[in-house]
Amino acid sequence: MKGYKVEQTGFYSTLQHFNFLTVVSAIIVAAGDSRRMGFDKLFAVIAGKPVVAHTICAFERAKSVDGIVVVAREDRHDEIKRMIGDENFKKVRSIISGGKRRQDSVRAGLDHLESAARYVAVHDAARPLVTPDQIERLFQQCQIHGAAALAEPVNDTLKRADADLLVTGSVDRRELYAMQTPQMFWRALIDEAYRAVYAEDILVTDEVSAVERLGRKITLVPNEDFNFKITYPRDLLLAEFVLTQRRKPVAN
Repeated sequence: MKGYKVEQTGFYSTLQHFNFLTVVSAIIVAAGDSRRMGFDKLFAVIAGKPVVAHTICAFERAKSVDGIVVVAREDRHDEIKRMIGDENFKKVRSIISGGKRRQDSVRAGLDHLESAARYVAVHDAARPLVTPDQIERLFQQCQIHGAAALAEPVNDTLKRADADLLVTGSVDRRELYAMQTPQMFWRALIDEAYRAVYAEDILVTDEVSAVERLGRKITLVPNEDFNFKITYPRDLLLAEFVLTQRRKPVAN
């Protein structure tokens, strides 16, 4: 797997060499092809920066995060490298190539983490509204439970329908949550979960699904702030609005 190693210099890198500052390592999954958008949504500019820059920035600012691995298409590595320099990101350790499926990209990220990483956060680059506060709340719960994920309570009325789109019944939403990222785990736990996924040759759509298969409990951290995934062009407009509003001073 080809990758780009980001060099660090000075006192900060000296401390890193001894690995005693490592707390959380983050894997930013940015290897998708944006098929539904028709263009690479991760490099669409919102609020003055590419989507992926906003995403990395949240982890750069999170106190618990010590290192970041960006998993991206190989043809985007140079562009990401330039962006890291332009934004002066210090925590990005490497940029590596992703796989055909999301889980292949996550596995590649796990293989490139620093050996001292105790906790691993996995986050979709297409969620640029994640905040350092959300990451820290997640880390607090992960320290206690070993596995935690951001999730949004489902508020819409849900219906079942048949193949002809005729309503067949209602779904009780009281215990339903829409999963988000980041999802965070003890390093040994997520490593074990992914080994099992590949040993059994199964498909998982997120890390919670992989850990669930081990019979482990995952704590949900309810999130009522914006953290949606950029999926359609309209999402870019809403994300720009949210980012712009967050920058405005709070009235007393």
